[in-house]
Amino acid sequence: MRSKNRVSKIPEKKTREVEVMKNLIKTRKTILLASIKNIPASQFQEISKKLRGKAEIKVPKKNLIFMALDSSGKEAVKKLKEKISDNTAILFSDLDSFELAAELIRNKTPAKAKPGQEAPEDIIIEAGPTDLVPGPAITELGALGIQIQIEKGKINIKVAKTIAKKGEKISKGAAELMSKLDIKPFKIGFIPVCSLDVQNEKIYLDIKIDPEETIENLKKTFSKALAFAVAIEYPCEDTIKLLISKAAGHERALNSILTQSHNKEGEN
Repeated sequence: MRSKNRVSKIPEKKTREVEVMKNLIKTRKTILLASIKNIPASQFQEISKKLRGKAEIKVPKKNLIFMALDSSGKEAVKKLKEKISDNTAILFSDLDSFELAAELIRNKTPAKAKPGQEAPEDIIIEAGPTDLVPGPAITELGALGIQIQIEKGKINIKVAKTIAKKGEKISKGAAELMSKLDIKPFKIGFIPVCSLDVQNEKIYLDIKIDPEETIENLKKTFSKALAFAVAIEYPCEDTIKLLISKAAGHERALNSILTQSHNKEGEN
């Protein structure tokens, strides 16, 4: 009698996919998991092209990623399993974790707003000319409290208007207007979730990289450091001109005091 228990065989295509990932785990410096939730196929392809030569991107099913991680022979990579969801891409690269994460942030693409989304920042319709012609658009703009005037057959925004504040849900009218004005307040791209430095077996969780914020913080820190260096009279290339100017100011103040003192002596 034939046994009812059958051992299901893994398709050759999936076996090859697992072997490819196992090899990448062994040969690449960094393994990074990224969320690709809500990324349209066209933008996924565009971002993938920009990352070509910098990272190998795989979007297999979860069970295949688990098989590759479990059979890689590296214990550290197994810790990535708890961070894998149905919308996860796995990237293999020779860039370090933060360089690769920065590449993902840099390659985000602008996206239109949808009703119900939370505004990432204050969304402002700036004053100035538009390509909109009079018609239904006048009613739509008026409903959002936007003042307009018609110039040369086109609608002109008279006064800048905030149509959604940061954190507020975007209304249907605001979303439709932004679409007509080609305003794209969102950025879509791979969102770094966590990364593993394979050589050092170190995992980086919740990778957050904001180049603009970092530059702004560096400027503020430099400004404070410069003021402190001048205050303690520390001489270097950045402070020398300020120290000389400060010394000149002290000299003028001293001369003024001495002059007043001599004048008083002369009067006596």
